[in-house]
Amino acid sequence: MQHTPPPWIALCALCCLLALPGCSTQAPRADAARAPASAEAPAPDLDAVYGPLIGNADARVYRLNPEASVVRIYAFRGGGARQFGHNHVLSAPLAKGFVALAQPGRDDARFDLEFRLEDMEVDKPEQRSALGEAFASAIGPAMVASTRENMLGEFGLQAGRYPLVHVASLRVVGEMPKLSAQIAVDLHGQRHTQWVALTVAQTPTGLQVQGALVLLQTDFGLRPFSMLGGLLAVQDPLVLEFVLQAVPVRP
Repeated sequence: MQHTPPPWIALCALCCLLALPGCSTQAPRADAARAPASAEAPAPDLDAVYGPLIGNADARVYRLNPEASVVRIYAFRGGGARQFGHNHVLSAPLAKGFVALAQPGRDDARFDLEFRLEDMEVDKPEQRSALGEAFASAIGPAMVASTRENMLGEFGLQAGRYPLVHVASLRVVGEMPKLSAQIAVDLHGQRHTQWVALTVAQTPTGLQVQGALVLLQTDFGLRPFSMLGGLLAVQDPLVLEFVLQAVPVRP
């Protein structure tokens, strides 16, 4: 299935190239219409999935704390004219998540987390400034708003049709604090599996899980934007970093 490439980063680059003050939302050409996407599969009810484990007195189940957890997504400019574009940092507030640690002598650790695309924040100034020179270019409110609209709209991630991103473990191996997990990522109506390294530590209040992974847009049916023979482009890989804080379901 072919898709019109999402224009959100390249539009920002083009605005800078033309010395315009910001990015305006542009209607797609008639010959660039996106093929209809399939309907999103129903998201699992995590409360129902983890309910039996929570009811098991021997199970160690933790609920993710959205306010204390951090998920960041980094998107990168590309092409020969990349100096006129911007790298972007996205914040993805968690909606819900659970972690269940393996019992002694068993191999049944698992975790699930989900967040909604519509909740994502784009290019918060304090986050950009903390990332150094590669993210130092100033992006005004109008450009941020247009970037977000283009990124999440019908010719981007289609957040209205595919609002939820779900990450679930399929297999967890290793021993704390160093674990490796095979995960399934559901995004844009597509599922992709891969392995990710995790650092898991007990904290005074519960559990901390740290990790990072690389997502390719093409794995989820999205074609990274490219124009002028690749002079302006969006790089296919997105980097997703997370620090998750979880508290025990039972004291």
